Amino acid sequence: MNKYLIFRTDRIGDFLVSLILINSIKRQDINSHITVVASKANYEFIKSFKVIDDVILFKNNIFDRLNLLFLLKKNNFNYVIAHDGKKRSKFISFFLNSKYKYISNIHNFSSYIEEIKFILKKFKFNFSENDLDTLNNRDYSSFIIPATPYLLIHFDEKWFFDLYIKKYTNIEPSLEQFHKFLICLCKKTNNKIIVTTGINTPALLNKFFNENTNNKIKILKNLNFQNLEAVIIKSSLIISCHGAVSHIAAAKKIKQIDIIDKSYNYSKWTKHFRNYKCLERKKFNILTDDIINLL
Repeated sequence: MNKYLIFRTDRIGDFLVSLILINSIKRQDINSHITVVASKANYEFIKSFKVIDDVILFKNNIFDRLNLLFLLKKNNFNYVIAHDGKKRSKFISFFLNSKYKYISNIHNFSSYIEEIKFILKKFKFNFSENDLDTLNNRDYSSFIIPATPYLLIHFDEKWFFDLYIKKYTNIEPSLEQFHKFLICLCKKTNNKIIVTTGINTPALLNKFFNENTNNKIKILKNLNFQNLEAVIIKSSLIISCHGAVSHIAAAKKIKQIDIIDKSYNYSKWTKHFRNYKCLERKKFNILTDDIINLL
């Protein structure tokens, strides 16, 4: 049995990229044992995947790092992959004995999927398009899922200027603009509209839904990420600012409109996406016209 150690000490979206690599390994090395070193942000989510045999929480202080190093050195890993490219992961990997070792350097590749193909080739594996189907055989029976069909808008902090990266174009709507947009979506698609949000529900959404009387427009608050995943994969379309939700939609070939900023090269992340369209961030009234025109 080959033992694999993969570092993914960052976020959920980053892990979903590594999941493509993990899928490919499991397909070709059926009896492999895969351990992932996770961050606090993605630990619980990673634990929900049966394809992962063991998950270790990375704690970011010097004593816990040393304990983790001693713990990992007790194992004889055949493959060590610092896929997050973090200095901390590189440091720990350096002291581990393994037959094969790979330290990620995305700057050497045009996209993350190209790096994954390189890793697989280096380890004498091959890539299949089926490896992109990372969310097959997931059980959503215990989660809140609205009756279909519905269109999903994931309205998190990335839509708000003061809560996101200041150098990015401001796309924050007024309450009136947001209301007009949702009504246009209802008329254009003749679908229900479900709005989800991040950890904290923006004040604008609370105000809108306190006054909303349209039973075709609903909000789902305070969903954990697995529940959000379940809602995404049952939607007919998701509109969101690029993030982990974009990777969920791509893995299940859900039609998506991804809002991105022109200052960043998102193609590194999205080259392997299916059923995908993107729009650059603009003032909200212009952006929403572009979205409506894509439907």
